[in-house]
Amino acid sequence: MKNKILISIFCSLIILQVFAQHKKPNIIWITTEDMSYHIGAFGCKEVKTPNLDQLTLEGVKYTNCFSTAGVCAPSRAALISGKYQTSFGAHNMRTNMNSKEYEQKTGLPSYGVVLPVGLKPYPLILRENGYYTTNNSKEDYQFATPEAMWDESSKNATWRNRKDKNQPFFSIINFITTHESQVFMRDKEPLLVDPKHVEIPSYLPDNEIVRKDFARFMTNVQLMDAQVGEIIKQLKEDGLYDETYIFFYPDHGDGLPFCKREILHRGLKVPLIVKFPKSENAGTTDNQLVSFVDMAPTLFSLANIPIPKFVEGQAFIGNQKPKTERKYIYAARDRMDAEYDRVRALSDGKFEYLKNYQPEKPYYQDITYRLQQKSMLEILRLRDAGKLNEHQMQWFRPTKPIEELYDTENDPNQFVNLAENPAYKDKLFELRNKHELWIKKYGDMGAIPEKEMLTKMWNGQNTPPSTENPKVSLKKNKISISCPTPGALIAYRSKGQNTWLPYIGKIDLNNGEQIEIIARRIGYKPSEIIIARN
Repeated sequence: MKNKILISIFCSLIILQVFAQHKKPNIIWITTEDMSYHIGAFGCKEVKTPNLDQLTLEGVKYTNCFSTAGVCAPSRAALISGKYQTSFGAHNMRTNMNSKEYEQKTGLPSYGVVLPVGLKPYPLILRENGYYTTNNSKEDYQFATPEAMWDESSKNATWRNRKDKNQPFFSIINFITTHESQVFMRDKEPLLVDPKHVEIPSYLPDNEIVRKDFARFMTNVQLMDAQVGEIIKQLKEDGLYDETYIFFYPDHGDGLPFCKREILHRGLKVPLIVKFPKSENAGTTDNQLVSFVDMAPTLFSLANIPIPKFVEGQAFIGNQKPKTERKYIYAARDRMDAEYDRVRALSDGKFEYLKNYQPEKPYYQDITYRLQQKSMLEILRLRDAGKLNEHQMQWFRPTKPIEELYDTENDPNQFVNLAENPAYKDKLFELRNKHELWIKKYGDMGAIPEKEMLTKMWNGQNTPPSTENPKVSLKKNKISISCPTPGALIAYRSKGQNTWLPYIGKIDLNNGEQIEIIARRIGYKPSEIIIARN
């Protein structure tokens, strides 16, 4: 009898262990906008960030994380897909906003990135694998589609709305507080940081106007830190903090002049914090290179979901992390609003290589949006008055060399181009070769004129085509749905309900029950909503 009890306990422990190994963890991405290393735990002394500092103490600090662009839409496209934005046509800033300037410049309607056939955004894959998914990002992480992708996608989206509190969840919580726009939109609000105490980088002029914008930005960082604290408080109130992976990172570097939109390190390198369940590895530092294309495969790795074949990044945490860590990160700059320039970047963490495909163009682009910052107008005033020094005038050089190479450790502001220095010819050759191999492996749709690219994506049309209507068949109370448009996603909902559900397989339909069905290939117009009934 005693042996039977022991055997029973032993078997139970094995079952529990197997369950624990396959249990899907909760995962939260807390993201902010337009922010470099302005966290106390990352060495910034100008701001107070107690919540992020504590999260770093209880998590892992990643010191070499890079976005794939110096601006939001392309970098978020890489985040949500696990693919380089240049490999599938999501490289321009941007293609999914109502921009008269864009339409006037290109003669094209601004509608959306067309996802390649076979590429399924990870929120949908997570939903298919039992996750409750929420997103409150204003941009829907570039692919704006209300049906099927998320369980909730609104400013009020939260894991707290799950009906089953044991259901694992994935949530993106995005704060706009540090965005470039908040520097001028919050201009009249009280400052929490004294302009006298901010440190102005040497590539910008130092005066009262510039200092005030910097102090406004640093104040916004402190406000954002308090928002992060509220999310952590909610997790603790719900008893979820210790069993949840918490990621924190910005979408690219600072939203300040000569930083945002650039693909120098200051436009790409961002702080990344990961708090593990039970605070595993707490207080440690990880120096491995991480690219934004690695976020999606890492998400799959932690969620115990096989990484899809279309993914171009690699997991940096979890059981699908490869034995070989990343050796290089890659980034791209393409159209910014209405201004075109094609630049590619590659870094090994110390040296950064840039290839200027349009060297005849200047570095600075007169982008209307950023002219709302007073410091930007002041910099232009000083330029026109001949009052900028040599380093500050580098932004306004009329042309560019074809290649640039910088030692970012010894020259963090990247003033000295080493591309023609014979002492660095081996490093130049190495990074140039890796850049060429990267393009050969993944392609670069930035080499295709945008009008030609979109016309091809739209099957020869100059405007986005409509997704074809879904086809429905009913057999023994089970509905099967298909869509003739390749790459289309299908969603359905009970008639009269608000929430769309992803179509995964056959649907059981009761007698007299009606459902609404819609299909959408992202980047196309949606199909009509059709009604199916039993």
